[in-house]
Amino acid sequence: MYRIAFIVIAALAVVAGLLIGTLNSEVASLALLWLRLEWPLGLILLCAAAAGLVLGVLLAWLFSILPLRARLRKALRKDNGFGSAGTLKAIDD
Repeated sequence: MYRIAFIVIAALAVVAGLLIGTLNSEVASLALLWLRLEWPLGLILLCAAAAGLVLGVLLAWLFSILPLRARLRKALRKDNGFGSAGTLKAIDD
């Protein structure tokens, strides 16, 4: 099920990338601090979208996943991680 969903989403991403690249094929100039790029507008849009996606995932990881993992590690260290039978306890207990 997940493989089919992944294939469908990947195909939609490829189609969207082709549409954006085809419909925005004129060359645009992008002036950065020390670099000047002459790229097609579609490529600039796709690179900006990819950079935003990567930055969003990184920020979500830094501000939500890392603190939750630290809390879990602290809770396991406090509980010593073992139950009465010497097995690893569930987090919900």
